[in-house]
Amino acid sequence: MRQIQTFTSTYTADVSGVPSALYELGGMSIMHDASGCNSTYNTHDEPRWYGSKSMVFITGLSEMEAIMGDDQKLVNDIIKAAKELKPRFVAIAGTPIPMITGCDIEANARVIESETGIPAFGINTNGMHSYVEGAGEALLHYAKAFAKKNVSKKPKSVNILGATPIDFSVNGQIESLKKFLESNGIKVISNFALGCDIDEMANAGEATVNLVVSSVGIKVAEYLQNEFDTPYIVGVPYGDKMKQDLLNLIVGADAIRPHIVPKNVGASTASPLFLSDIGKSAKNEKIYIIGESVTSKSLAKYIYYKYGHVAKVISAVELGNTYHGDVVKDLKVRENVALEKFDLHIEDEDNIAEAIKDAKMVIADPLYKPIVPAKAVFVNHPHEGFSGRLFRKNIVNLVDELI
Repeated sequence: MRQIQTFTSTYTADVSGVPSALYELGGMSIMHDASGCNSTYNTHDEPRWYGSKSMVFITGLSEMEAIMGDDQKLVNDIIKAAKELKPRFVAIAGTPIPMITGCDIEANARVIESETGIPAFGINTNGMHSYVEGAGEALLHYAKAFAKKNVSKKPKSVNILGATPIDFSVNGQIESLKKFLESNGIKVISNFALGCDIDEMANAGEATVNLVVSSVGIKVAEYLQNEFDTPYIVGVPYGDKMKQDLLNLIVGADAIRPHIVPKNVGASTASPLFLSDIGKSAKNEKIYIIGESVTSKSLAKYIYYKYGHVAKVISAVELGNTYHGDVVKDLKVRENVALEKFDLHIEDEDNIAEAIKDAKMVIADPLYKPIVPAKAVFVNHPHEGFSGRLFRKNIVNLVDELI
């Protein structure tokens, strides 16, 4: 029963993470489901839905098709739509029903690609995980299909990885980050994939370093490291001190490469953007930040730099280090790349409530407030992937606002 959310919300599901990551990239994203997943996605999870176009569909799986396992109809319908709409690629995302019936989504994607000549991705989502899983693997598939090989590195250049409106909304945070980098002489090669350019994304291998701004970007960072020997830094530069840290790391990427994220290691400590000096002096100050690991840890680091207080992060979604399907079988799995030893990874409501029962301050989405102790100071920090559009207007551009 601990997996039931009684007082709080749930995070955007993995199946919605797929079209969110691929929304602007000219492909056709398909949720294999009876119905319902698409309406949840476009009304709660996707702030771009009413302002721009994207080919996001649902298969309309019938009860008889689910029982009899009529995958041929799924394949035929997608082939027909793809030939008519001519997308750059096709991405099929699974939901609970095809998981239960044993639908081989990856095999169906291979058939579709063979019949149409259009790159097709079968992504093994099942509705049981958060957006981190679906969006992360969608970006990985895209990079493997479209990133040019045999490119030359450009000095002082960077890719921004893991940018989706689920973590950053559409309030200009990624634009502010790009502006900051470019104003300091750092060329942004590409952005995966919010306010992005598909031609620039094809040149991702040119970057000297990758900047992972959410756990969604970790899988594609691992791939780009393996394929192009590109090291990566993890974190969002909140505040002047972290911004200077970031600039120093990017400028010196070649010299300090072994200290960013060592290549071909099964498990790594936190990256330099999350300096381990917090861990050395950490004491329980009973300040908690609940949310996605990378953005939450970045905020905790800002608090430490600015005020000297140690905030413990509770990651309530996956850490971006779990893999599904053949596309990632050759990548190393790291224990984590953001959290430190005293941080927590807890996804169940009851366990989160137990962890913060002694809290003096909690920073989290407003929908967490029912499980926060009455004596604790509660700081609203809305997250698009948890409360949807409810508090969208209150999501702050922290890249600009924190100094």
